[in-house]
Amino acid sequence: NFTIITEFLLMEFSSIWELQIIYALLFLLIYLAAMMGNLLTITAIVTDSHLHFPMYFFLSNLSLLDVCTISVTIPKLIWNSMIGSCSISLLGCTAQIFFFIFFASTEFAFLITMSYDRFVAICHPLHYGITMTPTRCLWAAAGSWISGLLYSVLHTGNIFRFPFSGSNVIHQFFCDIPQILRISSSEVFKAEFILISISSGIFLFCFAFLIMSYAQIFSRVLKIPSMQGRYKALSTCSPQLIILILFLLSAIFAVLWPPSDSSPIQNALIAIVYAILPPLMNPIIYSLRNRKIKIALDIKYSTTTGLKVKEIFRCFICKMTQNKLINSFTYKNLLFPRHCSR
Repeated sequence: NFTIITEFLLMEFSSIWELQIIYALLFLLIYLAAMMGNLLTITAIVTDSHLHFPMYFFLSNLSLLDVCTISVTIPKLIWNSMIGSCSISLLGCTAQIFFFIFFASTEFAFLITMSYDRFVAICHPLHYGITMTPTRCLWAAAGSWISGLLYSVLHTGNIFRFPFSGSNVIHQFFCDIPQILRISSSEVFKAEFILISISSGIFLFCFAFLIMSYAQIFSRVLKIPSMQGRYKALSTCSPQLIILILFLLSAIFAVLWPPSDSSPIQNALIAIVYAILPPLMNPIIYSLRNRKIKIALDIKYSTTTGLKVKEIFRCFICKMTQNKLINSFTYKNLLFPRHCSR
């Protein structure tokens, strides 16, 4: 018997529908938090002219990639949990793998570009304006997107060049590449092994470039005489380095940890580490801890409403107290003495 697979069955977190709804709401909160953090970053960079510099231009692209990456997997998971389904079509699975590889590889290319930007800014500050011109930044961004696209086309075209047969069960909540390769033909698996070997060589070359760049950056920072100068230099590159480490650890974790048929929860936790955690943590690590972006957001919303962001939140709670959702008059006056009068 030879049956060509036209759809796949994804992993369910629970067979109980009520628990699936709870999981859907949990992932919805994670998705909204990641979207809000990254979209706020993009909004601040685009609307504030003080942030129109190469570092923030690359950061806005990185935030856009995080929005796209988490949108590849989470919405389908939420939708399947809400309707009690676990299926995904062959075309939908192809799209998930294509876009996930595309956005992940493009993000890695941008992280390399951002490390070079920081290397020039700290090690060769007098040449920064000549080296990182707007035209070169646009070419670097276009090269990152195109390289990610070509890499994704290469891998996705190889994985889906032959029809699947046999089991259509995927022990993961989205179309994960290791799970798909396990049910693919031997020809596809061998070709993918060769492609991954070549990619590993390119990856090691890029990794060596990153190590050399940051080694020279920290060597230059340690030579700065003033403590304030060292702190200022480190504050511009340390969040980016943390994001890079998080990305590399997630990728290594995904590659080295073998998928398991007997422990679907283990597979799900591994996928969360490399598919959901980076887009969620990146705006927290970099953007929302960046003083200039926080100031830009504060100015934007205070200009629009006349209040700062914290005061807007306070007035929202105060409005709730006026609607008798919180009935303690003393508590209200204690917390919200201003900007909340009737």
